[in-house]
Amino acid sequence: MPTTVGRRAVRLAPLQRMTRGIDRRNVVRGVIVAAVAYAAWLAIGEFGRPYNFFDMKIYHGAVVWWASGHELYEFIAPGTTLGFTYPPFAGLVMLPMAQLPIGAAAIINALASIAALALVLAGLLRPIVDRLGWPLWFTVALAVPLAVAIEPSRETLGYGQVNLLLFALIMGDLIGLRWRSRRGTHYAASDGPLLRFVYGGAWAGAGIGLATAVKLTPALFIAYLMITRQWRVAATAIGTTIGVTIGTFAVVGDESRTYFGSVLWQTERVGAADMTPNQSLAGLLARLYDSIETPGLLWLAFSVLILAVGLSRAASSRADGDELTAFTLVGLTANVISPISWTHHLVWVIPAIIVLADAAVRRREASRGLTQRTGQGLVFGGLSGLNALRPPIWYPTLTGFRHGVAAVGLYLLFLVSPIWPYEHQLPEVSHYQDGLFGALMENSLALALIVLVAALPWRPGAEPAFYGERLSRVMVLNGRR
Repeated sequence: MPTTVGRRAVRLAPLQRMTRGIDRRNVVRGVIVAAVAYAAWLAIGEFGRPYNFFDMKIYHGAVVWWASGHELYEFIAPGTTLGFTYPPFAGLVMLPMAQLPIGAAAIINALASIAALALVLAGLLRPIVDRLGWPLWFTVALAVPLAVAIEPSRETLGYGQVNLLLFALIMGDLIGLRWRSRRGTHYAASDGPLLRFVYGGAWAGAGIGLATAVKLTPALFIAYLMITRQWRVAATAIGTTIGVTIGTFAVVGDESRTYFGSVLWQTERVGAADMTPNQSLAGLLARLYDSIETPGLLWLAFSVLILAVGLSRAASSRADGDELTAFTLVGLTANVISPISWTHHLVWVIPAIIVLADAAVRRREASRGLTQRTGQGLVFGGLSGLNALRPPIWYPTLTGFRHGVAAVGLYLLFLVSPIWPYEHQLPEVSHYQDGLFGALMENSLALALIVLVAALPWRPGAEPAFYGERLSRVMVLNGRR
């Protein structure tokens, strides 16, 4: 018997040497990530729609048409009435894919979009996981498939859209603002000028400028930067947009004149306002009025109100040290007031879910008396006193419960996307065909966006990217006293 045991131990020795350096916790985490990714894949199959890169086929066909010597904005996709609707700069960016088959272009776009989403989530989640002590790789590996499964992401990937790439450009500026507020803390003396430039965040605003040159709705972020007096970042964004646009005029002047002279104002090129996937305020009002067109004056009045609420709440969020929520509110406001916001445009619900979930955790920590973690106030170069959490004002055990429920409910709403079973199109079928409940479901995503603009909570001191500015103001006020 001892001989048998000894032989067995000898046979297992190589396996033990191979697994000696493997952390069992990481193995378990890898299994969990695989299970979540598989569940996300099943959810896309269950709640998603048949995707065939429809929009990518239009973009690809347009640039192939353009590369062959035709006018870009004269292209109409076969079997449709749809053509190229982006500014000519976007056409120049997409022009290289004219050399690729449509399948290859679609796959490259999908992989680039997922990679951009992963980078954005890593940047957004980093302050949270550092505070909580969670592994960043594990958190991001879970967040990516969960984010891909919801309506805006799966529609963007399935149709071959560019919304996740534009989202990454804008959120890249948020990262740049963080780094800019902590100049000198990221690089070593041996780093070259390029790394110092990158880590110094002087480029913040360029992403918003590029996104605005591709699609006009990100221009609302420039207005936000000016309202909050971030003049240098706003100037960078404006300069980038103007520089890119002028450069495009120099390269493709005819297309630029056509776009800004006529195509930009042809709203019918993108579809009717009452179409179910248009979950903007304009689409909501058109469906409530059971009309193909939006009631103009009513839309304008409500848009001005929502614009004022969204930008004022974003400015207040930034003043309290929560730039992530401020950016999220601006993005959500742009979705609501835009005449057309297809479901694949609504990527700003992703950071909204993160904000709600973190608000729940922070309030739960406060209820347990964990208002300060070791070194929390110094993680981002801020002051510990500015990171204090509010004391619980409700039953301590349930503190943060409503924020957690809101985060889960918002995620499930955009995962299931109940608008599609109640999709109707005038004049064939009334939007009230399924009664008031059907009308509510058909407009559920638009209603959720409006509620988020009005009620998304910000987290005082959650992301102190601008504590240097706040500290200087506090010192000035104390000096006056």
